[in-house]
Amino acid sequence: MLKKDKPSRKLLLGHEGREKMRQAGQFNAQLMDFIRSHVKPGITTGEIDTLVHEFTHQHGHRPATLGYLGYPKSCCTSINDVICHGIPDDTQLVEGDIVNVDITSVVDGWHGDQSETFIIGKASEEAIAVTQAAFDCLHLAIAALEPGCTVSIIGDTIVAEAHRRGFSVVREYVGHGLGQSFHQPPNVPHFPDRKSRQQRILPGMCFTVEPMINTGTRFTRLDKNDGWTVRTRDGGLSAQFEHSILMTEDGPEILTRTQAGPQPGHSFGNS
Repeated sequence: MLKKDKPSRKLLLGHEGREKMRQAGQFNAQLMDFIRSHVKPGITTGEIDTLVHEFTHQHGHRPATLGYLGYPKSCCTSINDVICHGIPDDTQLVEGDIVNVDITSVVDGWHGDQSETFIIGKASEEAIAVTQAAFDCLHLAIAALEPGCTVSIIGDTIVAEAHRRGFSVVREYVGHGLGQSFHQPPNVPHFPDRKSRQQRILPGMCFTVEPMINTGTRFTRLDKNDGWTVRTRDGGLSAQFEHSILMTEDGPEILTRTQAGPQPGHSFGNS
């Protein structure tokens, strides 16, 4: 049997670090609830970005994505076949779209990170189904976690559920450790691989789970013009949900749980 990797001690947060991460996650969730009522037909993704930027700064915090490795905006907005890293612009949301809004806040030097896929008006059965699958995969993976488990539990759970529903799981983009750095160990793939079977999740570790689920092929295509936007290679739909997680001695704690957003067991559909 392969020896399990032991995480660096600096990744295992004590009481003070855990409280800082809770505060960052709570603000980020508050931000998500603030923009929720605005994500509807007619708004542009650029207007969503402005709302994120202004709300964050009004509360004395900073959007983590703005300027990160040259990224030009304060959030990511990924519509329909865009898997992740969509750059907000003058594109209007229209009836039937699905759009993932990904926000990360820096609060007193600590990061809160989450995303949701929103269904705009009445959408196709396929759009609703892939959104439901991404949401359920996220919460099934979180529910499978326990102190000392391997990272691969996440990927095992997500792949099994997505494939059961006839969807695919993106492999090129993964979850990650989170703390005073935006991205840090461990990598959290949403499929099981050799490395994730060696790494254990111990109390005090913070990380994201953020499955990206496609209706067709799992393969991706990076926009060469902007260097950020990632699309499905076949033009199929993609949906994603993300939470920041703290592993405690008693199990996983969701740091970015919203008050007004969908909770585990939620059923999506046309209203």
